[in-house]
Amino acid sequence: MQQQPAIELKDEERTRCEVWTRVMGYHRPVASFNTGKQGEFHERRHFDQQRAG
Repeated sequence: MQQQPAIELKDEERTRCEVWTRVMGYHRPVASFNTGKQGEFHERRHFDQQRAG
């Protein structure tokens, strides 16, 4: 199997990615949050919960 070359983009070819998150039962873009809420969003930690044995 032949390996594909890595794709590299120049800065002028890049576009901003809009991040959405679930808040109080519905989805909203993080960019619409106020400064404090954006800070809280960036402090979140993700985890995997293991099944109880």
